[in-house]
Amino acid sequence: MVGFMGVCMDGYTPIEQYGVIGNLETCALIGPTGSIDWLCLPKLESPSVFGALLDADNGGHFALQPSEFDTSEQSYIDRTNVLQTDFTTPRGTVTVTDFMPLSARSSDMEPEAPGLYRQLSCTSGTVDLRLSFDPQFNYATDAGTITIDSETIVARGGGARLTLSVPPEWQTATAITSGGAYQTTASVSSGETVWFVLGFGGPPTEPAACTSLLTETVEFWREWLHDCDAESCVFYGPHHEAIVRSELALKLLTRRGSGAIAAAATTSLPEAVGAGRNWDYRFSWIRDSAFTLRAYAALGHMREGRAYLNRYLKINNIRDPSTIAPLFALEVDGPTDERTLEQFDGYRGSSPVRVGNDATAQTQLDTYGELVVAISELIAAEPDVTEPYWEAIERLVNYICDHWRKPDSGIWEVRDGPRQFVYSKVMCWAGLSRGISIAASDDSIDGPIERWRSKRDAIRDTVLKKGYNDSVGSFTQTFDGTTIDATCLLFPLLGFIDATDDRMEQSIDAVLETLTTADGLVRRYEEAGDDLDGDEGAFVLCSFWLVMALVECGRTERAASIFDAVLEYRGPLGLFAEEIDPETGAQLGNVPQAFSHIGVINAALHLRSDEFEEVDRSLEGVL
Repeated sequence: MVGFMGVCMDGYTPIEQYGVIGNLETCALIGPTGSIDWLCLPKLESPSVFGALLDADNGGHFALQPSEFDTSEQSYIDRTNVLQTDFTTPRGTVTVTDFMPLSARSSDMEPEAPGLYRQLSCTSGTVDLRLSFDPQFNYATDAGTITIDSETIVARGGGARLTLSVPPEWQTATAITSGGAYQTTASVSSGETVWFVLGFGGPPTEPAACTSLLTETVEFWREWLHDCDAESCVFYGPHHEAIVRSELALKLLTRRGSGAIAAAATTSLPEAVGAGRNWDYRFSWIRDSAFTLRAYAALGHMREGRAYLNRYLKINNIRDPSTIAPLFALEVDGPTDERTLEQFDGYRGSSPVRVGNDATAQTQLDTYGELVVAISELIAAEPDVTEPYWEAIERLVNYICDHWRKPDSGIWEVRDGPRQFVYSKVMCWAGLSRGISIAASDDSIDGPIERWRSKRDAIRDTVLKKGYNDSVGSFTQTFDGTTIDATCLLFPLLGFIDATDDRMEQSIDAVLETLTTADGLVRRYEEAGDDLDGDEGAFVLCSFWLVMALVECGRTERAASIFDAVLEYRGPLGLFAEEIDPETGAQLGNVPQAFSHIGVINAALHLRSDEFEEVDRSLEGVL
């Protein structure tokens, strides 16, 4: 729980101050002032209804807050994604509890009561409150109307219809402003509880049913979490709370039924404030699959892991791997084309605001290796599932054999032309290595192992010759290059090279010296390496890569120190965005970031590996 005294001088809430709630179809970002500043409906990737996150004046919001307050404090109800905001005012205290209903049936079925529920409880005194309901449909391009229909506030726009159920004393016909927003005030006294229900599907929910929905939702989150006790849980210990919050954040980003996981809940939050490094992360990347499956397997969520992997294999034409895209819409056949929203100023003036992501058309060779690694992770956890996936493995590995020498856009998705990225080659090696191991371990499988071994060895020889620079003393970003890139930290984790090899030790030292701050924040690479403006912050996931690499080479104390230091940069609610500004500690980029929270889980697992023999310290392909 954290106190909050105000917003940035330019009218925007710091990214790290936002809480997130969701229903496995969409997410809402709620600031410590009680304002919902981001909500897309009906899906996460749909156009925004509340978009003040990207345009404070015109984006739209839904605020429920005291007319004046001294401080606010936000926290999640323990082991849930139910958010509470406690306000302290000169006349009393109130708590706003925000959630989207979920139940034991919610992972596979449409929600029974789709909506966003806000419970307002006065805990002392008498407090004057303000409600401001200002939906701006279709990314604030469609003019909406607000009317009162049978004591329910109804907003229409862009072909959509929202209902807002409010207590009778909050319903006044004069509350609708000339700008189309609904604004009103009322008071609550100690012991009084009232409900506000934003409905976006189905009939309005009766207030009497709201309390039971809250109870069901709390139970859903707690029952979904991994089983844990001091006797058996590999995550039990000082970092357990961070693991739980990361686990809950990943589930928030997971699409009901399909298992697709969004990279983040938002679009165009800047990697550099005021610059153009703003991207839409409401898509699912193949690259995340191996990271995610490792985390899911460790947490016991194999159902989610299987659904996640099977979705990729289903929507990809494995019979023709050349058609595989590095990222996909959360819904099959959903749009990915990138465009700019000129009507939005962008977070703190950071334009352009983009929706869609043209990286889907890029060639990123590492994704083929990552997909094979992901499949092998599932097989490692459930050995009896090898046969159904063998055709996919064989086609992917054969494709790697034929195309590994080609340049590509790489893990960082550069937009100024393909290059010979070292990490892409190492991931091709990892795909071949995993394919060979699977084939060699099952006598019923007949694969071209000798051809694969020949290609695997050729890749390794080429990387060691052209991807390591003696004068720099490090593996580099590209063949025959000089730029140090944090992706080299993954090489020992992939089994490509031993962590104690002099070249790898030197590479880790080079990352520590050139890319790492005193408390362990790691930039992706030495210079931007693209034609975009602005200097980005430190990449959260890279810090966790460093933790794992240091454990691999025996520097466990340094690894633990960095892990603890990086956790201090979490937001007050335990959430990470994509990046951190090393100078200010402010979070940058889209939030909550799946990559960052996967990093928390996997790094914690690595740190604990010495204490749990069943955890293989040499991950040999786990990212």
